[in-house]
Amino acid sequence: MSSQPSASGSALAFANDPPRLSVIMPTFEQAAFIGRALDSLWAQTYVDWELIIVDDGSCDNTATALAPWLADPRVRYLRFDSNGGLGRAINAGLDAARGELLAYLPSDDVWYAAHLAALVACLEREPGAVLAYAGVRHHYNRSAEGVIPGECLQLVQCLHRRTALRWRERAELESDDLDRLFWNALRAEGAFAPSRAISCEWVDHPGQRHKRMREPVGGINPFRQHYRVSGPLRFHTTTGNPIDEERLYAQARSAPMAGTRTGLKIVLAGELAYNADRVLALEALGHRLYGLWTPAPYWYNTVGPLPFGQVEELPRQGWREALARIEPDIVYAQLNWQAVPFAHELLMHTPDIPFVWHFKEGPFICIEKGTWPLLADLVRLADGCIFSSPEMRDWFATAVPKLPAGRPEYVLDGDLPRRAWFLQECSPLLSASRPGAGGQVHTVVPGRPIGLHPSTVAELAGHGIHLHFYGDFTQGQWREWITKAGAVAPEHLHLHQNVDPDGWVREFSQYDAGWLHVFRSQNGGDIRRADWDDLNIPARAATLAAAGLPMIQFDNGGAIVAAQALARRLGIGVFFGSIDGLADQLHDRAAMAALRERVWQVRDQFCFDLHAPGLVDFFERVIAHADRRGRVLAGGQLRMPVRRAR
Repeated sequence: MSSQPSASGSALAFANDPPRLSVIMPTFEQAAFIGRALDSLWAQTYVDWELIIVDDGSCDNTATALAPWLADPRVRYLRFDSNGGLGRAINAGLDAARGELLAYLPSDDVWYAAHLAALVACLEREPGAVLAYAGVRHHYNRSAEGVIPGECLQLVQCLHRRTALRWRERAELESDDLDRLFWNALRAEGAFAPSRAISCEWVDHPGQRHKRMREPVGGINPFRQHYRVSGPLRFHTTTGNPIDEERLYAQARSAPMAGTRTGLKIVLAGELAYNADRVLALEALGHRLYGLWTPAPYWYNTVGPLPFGQVEELPRQGWREALARIEPDIVYAQLNWQAVPFAHELLMHTPDIPFVWHFKEGPFICIEKGTWPLLADLVRLADGCIFSSPEMRDWFATAVPKLPAGRPEYVLDGDLPRRAWFLQECSPLLSASRPGAGGQVHTVVPGRPIGLHPSTVAELAGHGIHLHFYGDFTQGQWREWITKAGAVAPEHLHLHQNVDPDGWVREFSQYDAGWLHVFRSQNGGDIRRADWDDLNIPARAATLAAAGLPMIQFDNGGAIVAAQALARRLGIGVFFGSIDGLADQLHDRAAMAALRERVWQVRDQFCFDLHAPGLVDFFERVIAHADRRGRVLAGGQLRMPVRRAR
């Protein structure tokens, strides 16, 4: 795809004297709003303007919606073949602009009639100012006279003098924070002056760019899918952790393709959740991967285009034809509740392709969301089923009884990381490297401090046990907890930024032990009474294992608890019934050193690469089994598969 936009517009625009003001309208798939935005420009009392529309690869009806407006000689229309990001679109407009003043009208926003006149007058009153900004309505019944509380200045509010500065583009950073993208740089050239008049509207709707970006509803995965980003991102929102996929996946992207890839053709369907680059282990074994992703993912539901590997994207529109074209050996559908509706649709329309369903989180959410019937179908009708723990398998045996006899089943945690993240050197223990810190123990929680109440943190502090809490995004969600815990244990609660997988071993190995979720099971050994805490193996277990850390959890003896059973089976847990008893264990230096050595010996059990050959063997069993049976679909209909020769 060309990085230069195609251009159209009336030649008369170049014959006239340059206008004083250039309006930049970046747009991407806002056909339903763009006419309203344009009408608000045409209604301006200030008339010495030109409009430069920059379409950043829209595939909706934007061109049709624009057609009636393009005959106006004041309008130029630039169009990119594919989306390159807000920064590139604006910069293309700035490069084409001829005015000495520049204003922004996003295609889903609105100006009131006096908007441009008020901002131009503001700059004329303030010769030292480089930018004027208006008050703005930001919800249907809420307004701000200047900067919206909790936000930066929005494009629709602003008009500034011509400058050689340009916006940061996608290769450098994608963010909802316009200060990072441009305003901070522009402030070096002069003051920002308020008009103090509410003259525009930042239209509040679900498709706004910042909502697609911000966690927890938006995030990198919803953003990637909507804007069809095919490469790695440098991504940092005002609510989330900084993500640098360019750095994180540089080695994986430069690695040569594995052999001739004569193995299976595997369709990865749904979403990959955490540690999505684990699928590189399947590529390394010579298998060809395709991606067919669920719509509307959450921030942690990894979907394509993937920023690593050689996974071929299949289109959401026309996916049946795409499957017929590639003739896959198996559909590997996964992983969390958001994928259930699309995985079910796929199951019901692919009777001729062996279908594996791998499920982790969580059956109770599906019951709550009303998708339990679809999940039950997936567990019952898939040609093979993978459960995230033995306890999850046993629970489903009671929740969806009388599953097909002899149907292949497998147990594998759903989002194990790849082994590449386990290969760093470990760090010296913090508790052993601080002079005068004798008797102090340092523990880590890489994520939500579930079950660690502020009073618990205070009790730990009383025993010389520190708690190191990681994750900027998570900390933003736990501010009240941080305030209370910090008040009662100010010297023993430590906050740290998020750590990417390539830093897990180096960063977390300095601690004595790490916390899993702390809870008291209520199931009393009855699998039917188990809840999600009982069935779940937290994703952080692999993070702690990579760093060689024993896993602290409440001793739920007599109950069915997946994380407890795993830690006992591998001999890597620190189980406690009271904080006093936990303190005795953590202060036993010799025992803890032996336990850390044990974790180091078995930690490969927590990396996907170790399990990938067994998973492929399971796929082969599913294929062989599916060749011998039909699939009973919903309603009792039997559809016999017609399979290609292998």
